[in-house]
Amino acid sequence: MGSARKPVIVRKFSREWYAGYAGAAFGQDSAALEVLDQGGKVLTIGWETVKWVCYVRDFSSTSDLSNPERLLQKRFAVRPRTSGLWLRMVLNDGDELEGICPNDRSLIAGAGLLVTPPDTRSNTQRVYVPRQAIQSLEVVSLIGSGGHRRRTEQQPELFPAEPET
Repeated sequence: MGSARKPVIVRKFSREWYAGYAGAAFGQDSAALEVLDQGGKVLTIGWETVKWVCYVRDFSSTSDLSNPERLLQKRFAVRPRTSGLWLRMVLNDGDELEGICPNDRSLIAGAGLLVTPPDTRSNTQRVYVPRQAIQSLEVVSLIGSGGHRRRTEQQPELFPAEPET
């Protein structure tokens, strides 16, 4: 069973960042994001200032003050293998981010997008980008799962059975 709070690093457009714990469904309809920091204090951050929220494995990388989320690879080098929508986003500060998102209504409905970043072996497992942080969004490709069957027509019988006489 997962915990109710997940470790996150919140990056603001001002380049400030906060490390702490956010709820699993952190009130996307609310006006602000609430994060419990590592000192036990509740921080309230307005969504209009949030660039992204990175769900991370651990906080050991917070010693790197310039890139604590270790989100080094922001674009796919080759076509991803995971099924879903391959998205390319340009954020309000001009930064580009690519990711895989599920092919469902969350793309058009909801307060933001939860994407899987290009390098899943890094510290960042998922990135939540609020809608107001996105300047433009492009669907690069739809990557399907291999389990779909093609529709085929029935092959006509070459040697029909002859009626018995």
